[in-house]
Amino acid sequence: MAASCCSTAVFSISRSQTRCRVVPATQLPQMNQPGLSFRAQRSLQARKSVRVSSHGDSRTAVVTGKSWDKLIIDSELPVLVEFYASWCGPCRMVHRVIDEISTEYSGRLKCFVLDADTDSQMAADYDIKAVPVVLLFKNGEKRDTVVGTMSKDFYVAAIERILAS
Repeated sequence: MAASCCSTAVFSISRSQTRCRVVPATQLPQMNQPGLSFRAQRSLQARKSVRVSSHGDSRTAVVTGKSWDKLIIDSELPVLVEFYASWCGPCRMVHRVIDEISTEYSGRLKCFVLDADTDSQMAADYDIKAVPVVLLFKNGEKRDTVVGTMSKDFYVAAIERILAS
């Protein structure tokens, strides 16, 4: 089972926000892709320059199907689990927020991430159809679900409800 991304537009730029300027050909960057048009070469260069590792520099621990019971179900503290996919742009945005929350709630809440593509059985067990999805657990049972990309305040409010219950 492959999860789909719940949002396709991460950002947009309108024509009124773009600016063009004319520069001499000698000032253009040298391209080393023979046979490609200038536009195709620029597009290729732009794609290479915006690749981001979504979880490489993470402060949030990874949970898998094998470690699920030990880390999530048997946890003494409430637990937040972000289901993500490596190809999902909105997941990267949510992950940055979860990293911040993980630091701010250290000692009161455990935060984990789970790759829904790699651990598709766990995603199926919790009926995850699209990513990003954040599940909140307390005493081994799921208490709240946040689907999609939300503001940090939204996640914090859900966490505070779980901590107060």
